[in-house]
Amino acid sequence: MIDALGKGMLTIADGPEMPSVDDFLPDPFVFQGTPFAINRIILVRILATVIMLLVLGITASRAKLIPSRWQGAVEWLIEFVRDNIVYQVMGELRGKRYVPMITTVFCTLLVFNLCGIIPGFNIAASATITLPLVFAMWCFCQYWIAGIREKGLGHFLRDEIFPKGVPAPIYILLSPIQLLELLIIRPFSLTIRLFANMVSGHLILALCLSATQYFLIDVVNKVFMPFGVVTFAAGMFMFLFEALVACLQAYIFAILTTAYINMSYPEID
Repeated sequence: MIDALGKGMLTIADGPEMPSVDDFLPDPFVFQGTPFAINRIILVRILATVIMLLVLGITASRAKLIPSRWQGAVEWLIEFVRDNIVYQVMGELRGKRYVPMITTVFCTLLVFNLCGIIPGFNIAASATITLPLVFAMWCFCQYWIAGIREKGLGHFLRDEIFPKGVPAPIYILLSPIQLLELLIIRPFSLTIRLFANMVSGHLILALCLSATQYFLIDVVNKVFMPFGVVTFAAGMFMFLFEALVACLQAYIFAILTTAYINMSYPEID
């Protein structure tokens, strides 16, 4: 018994092949060495985008006055973004301009995030920093455009860098912080929030499933099979949790984008 346990411990010492951050930067397999190089995560983004456009395009082309269940589900999703994100934060008058943008942000991130738990994809298309950064920059381009359009460049920068109601000497410390927040902190925080959540969740889920395969299939000594049952249960929990996080992060990104754009408008007295 002791000998068998010792052999089992030696096997465990070898350990399963654990996932790492390097899994999110796989080597390209098409057009290597060119700006058009495609690796696995880029392929997932392309496939997810094509599927999303096909589904929405076919649904729109077959839309009826009395919607089918599928059409009703798609319309409910769009109405949810419009009514519970855009109009709730900005109001209908301001929000109409941004419904297409916020709907695109929400639906794209939702589909891309869910790729992490879809068999065959197995990685969130938003799990590298470039894609969240692109969406964050889109958000803050709209933030600047709205502020300049409504206030003019000078008044917009004055309100952002020199907020009202602050004693003049405080501006020496406050204004550089405000400028840093406007140019770097806000877009960076929006980027990191999405990126970190999708990477960490995928790593934990992959770790649970990798350990499950190791304890239930690879390890020779079956004494350690109960560990596999535990890691499998943890993996199933993380699978469901990742689905929740994927939806929640798309919602948070969309509502923060809406809130930031709304902040660039002048306050209504």
